[in-house]
Amino acid sequence: MKKIVGKASAFFRSQPVLAISFLAAAATMFAVPPDNGYKGYCSRTVLIQLFALMTAVAGLRSVGVFDAATRFILKKAGNVRALGRVFILVCFFASMLVTNDVALLAFVPLTLLIFKGTDDEKSRILVIVLETAAANLGSMMTPIGNPQNLFLYDEYSLTALDFVKTTLPFGAISLVCLIGMSFLLPKNRCEAPADSGDGIAAGKCAVYTLLFAVCLCSVLRIIPDYLCLAAAVLAALICDLTVLKKVDYALLATFVCFFVFVGNIARIGAVNDFFRDILSGREILVSVGLSQVISNVPAAVMLAGFTDNGKALLIGVDIGGLGTMIASLASLISFQIYRKSEGARPGRYMLTFTLASVAMLALLLPAALLIT
Repeated sequence: MKKIVGKASAFFRSQPVLAISFLAAAATMFAVPPDNGYKGYCSRTVLIQLFALMTAVAGLRSVGVFDAATRFILKKAGNVRALGRVFILVCFFASMLVTNDVALLAFVPLTLLIFKGTDDEKSRILVIVLETAAANLGSMMTPIGNPQNLFLYDEYSLTALDFVKTTLPFGAISLVCLIGMSFLLPKNRCEAPADSGDGIAAGKCAVYTLLFAVCLCSVLRIIPDYLCLAAAVLAALICDLTVLKKVDYALLATFVCFFVFVGNIARIGAVNDFFRDILSGREILVSVGLSQVISNVPAAVMLAGFTDNGKALLIGVDIGGLGTMIASLASLISFQIYRKSEGARPGRYMLTFTLASVAMLALLLPAALLIT
């Protein structure tokens, strides 16, 4: 029994969102026992596209694409402020294509490597905080920038043009805010780490790039989702089956659990009416608030079943990634990477992150309420 409790505790600590979503789904099964209605809960398209995109990005990372990109960045920067701005821009725009999580997994470790051995902890923390905000805010600009975008894009049958027109104003405001905050960084010199000499595996890079293109075609509804799935499996078979181990299956499982939870909640009349009433006309405020507690991906899945205003919900959960550290899972990724680094000061990081994130949310939320 102790071993079981210990394993459950370890799982909860390592995957808190998945654990909570599982418990939430399991609890609703008592009110709505499993039946044929469960078959319509999960969005097959979203799960397939997420899986294929994560496979493509994991493959591109494994063949050295991101390492080459970081070496290029370092050649363009000579001091902390310039480096910070380059990282902000790269994370902002890269997250639109490779997701906010991957952008941070690629560039936060490099930031730590560059600052290793220096005593400028304040600048190191601020650069990582701004990178994190840039990845979260830049990812709002495209349907494939983050999981909640992909879900809402499919759930509300948005067109690519409608999606970009909805998010573009907030992306522009966000970028101005981020560049403005970069002036807080000093102009101290920084040195690049030594080049490992490893190049890009061109053949595999071409396969994964083609897979990424197939994913885009599926998202844009040019080709069916099952071809996207087949392409992901074929790419792994051709290049490296171990790339499938790098897919975030916990995220996929979290989506399934929340699909079940929301599907069951929607079938409970009183609860359904409550959520519809509280959301009506308040989609942005409610989604921002809920994101602070359970993060924006689960918030998007949970609230989508109770409102027809998909555009307001989209903006709400995207800017809702600002604020608390748990508002976006990508923010937790940055923190975990930093926390394990030599000389880390988690308390100072959390304070800096909270101040910067809340300040940007305070600017974007009124704009969202006025524009949307």
